[in-house]
Amino acid sequence: MRIGVNVPNFGPGATPDNLARWAKTSEGLGFDLLMLSDHVAITSDVAKQYPAPFYEPVTTLAWLAGITTRIHLGTTVLIAPYRHPLLVARMAANLHQLSGGRLVVGVGVGWAREEFAALDVPFNRRGALTDELLRTLRTAWADEADYGSGRIPIWVGGNSDAAIRRAVRFGSPWHPLRFTMSWFREALPRLRNIADELELPLPELAPRIYLRLTEKPIDDPDRRAGEGTLEQVLEDIEELRRAGAETVLLDPYHGDPEETLRPEAAWQALATVAAHRP
Repeated sequence: MRIGVNVPNFGPGATPDNLARWAKTSEGLGFDLLMLSDHVAITSDVAKQYPAPFYEPVTTLAWLAGITTRIHLGTTVLIAPYRHPLLVARMAANLHQLSGGRLVVGVGVGWAREEFAALDVPFNRRGALTDELLRTLRTAWADEADYGSGRIPIWVGGNSDAAIRRAVRFGSPWHPLRFTMSWFREALPRLRNIADELELPLPELAPRIYLRLTEKPIDDPDRRAGEGTLEQVLEDIEELRRAGAETVLLDPYHGDPEETLRPEAAWQALATVAAHRP
């Protein structure tokens, strides 16, 4: 099973130097994947969670590809309705080639209504626009003479039944985000039921979980996956592996933008997991 890192590409600590340090640290610790989030217009609803500066993910990943050699690179998640599908197809294909085939494209429908308005994208069509993007990517990348990219991995992000259905329909790994293990256990039967309903295979699993290490165990049914003692975190990862997860992405951002100024604490948590990874 691959284990990756979600790197904060936003907030007061988001600088070229820190982003480079994040990439080199993640690769140096032996992680398999480095992923970035996506926003374009940092409207007030976005800024409450992900304040400026916000480094655009495709541009930033292209730069990080040049200062890394092994680690795979991706988006968690690229907001599908924000860019023309053919532009995404071109950018992703070029990045995949320039990085030596290291790209993973995670996509999602988006949630920030003010950002949709700022970009003049209809919020109520975000599901249809996401489907259009997925279809276009597959069609464009099939043209080897032009795009030359082959089959770039696509993950479908989101925790809703609509996201599950989309992952099943497109045969892409399902990428649920920051959940409790009880929620995940309840989601697995829904995933199986939807696959049976559509008469399609179960998709792979590629979850993104929280990472916050504590000295004492957290005895709370609402404990998020990846939160607690090292033993609890490793147990969560093992349960996800047994459920069929091919990749688990660790998200060490706890919600305070000031954390981005002090990444060493996150790196220590990641080093602890890396030293004990399955």
